[in-house]
Amino acid sequence: MTDTAFEGQPVSVQADSLPGGVADYIALLKPRVMSLVVFSGLAGLVVAPGALHPVLAVVALLCIAVGAGAAGAINMWYDRDIDAIMERTRGRPIPQGRVNPDEALAFGVVLSVASVLLMGLAVNWVAAAILGFANAFYVFVYTMWLKRRTPQNIVIGGAAGAFPPMIGWAAVTGDVTIGPLLLFCLIFFWTPPHFWALALFRSGDYSRAGVPMLPVVAGEAATKRQMLAYTLLLLPIAIAPHWFGVGGIAYLVGATGLSLLFIVCAVRVMLDKTHRAAKQMFAYSILYLFLLLAILIGEKLVA
Repeated sequence: MTDTAFEGQPVSVQADSLPGGVADYIALLKPRVMSLVVFSGLAGLVVAPGALHPVLAVVALLCIAVGAGAAGAINMWYDRDIDAIMERTRGRPIPQGRVNPDEALAFGVVLSVASVLLMGLAVNWVAAAILGFANAFYVFVYTMWLKRRTPQNIVIGGAAGAFPPMIGWAAVTGDVTIGPLLLFCLIFFWTPPHFWALALFRSGDYSRAGVPMLPVVAGEAATKRQMLAYTLLLLPIAIAPHWFGVGGIAYLVGATGLSLLFIVCAVRVMLDKTHRAAKQMFAYSILYLFLLLAILIGEKLVA
């Protein structure tokens, strides 16, 4: 998933002046972002046809968590210059000087390679390949290429956060079918309105850092129209898993109601002259995805 959850504090020390502690290295893994990544991977693992030994299931989820965290650490290494400028991110370990940048890079690379190898050796190489591709996509395509070059950065780059359900599914089945692709699409089309809601009330941060987020480049009105368009498009995508046998009746009802509320949030953002509705939509977007995945998991567990 993309880095949308951290609030920063002012820089208080110079870079490289203090050794990194355990808590700082954990922070490099973006644990709050990782939690939703792991939950979406769990959803793919649970709803996939077949079964995986509980120990291997735990290993698969651990690999997803470590792989996502490793990509986050490399992202923090690469973005350390703009993280020091943005209020939201200046409290991260590298800008604060609590972790050496080279050590953060090595930490991320080692964990990324280890997570892929462990997934391949312990579970299967299809899941490992998707995990490796997702990590590489987030680091090279989103972080290094798109983020600072185009306002469509989160549209394309958001694909990196949509892979975990596919990885979880492939861990069980060893393949990728229509089911995990639908879950991929759900998260892929959820990401832009989720992130743009944040970008609306953090546009000053992005502008100062020179990151061409949509509100900075196209303005708030255009961003709000795009958010509404994506939430409208998300409605049929969200209910599609039901029609392809991935979700049941409870999921159909839940996805329909939750998606309609998401659309209402987008309409409220369009009408709001402040950023209050955008903050509320950002918070709801996280709840929206969590509840959709929870319903899918719950249906499978009680079936």
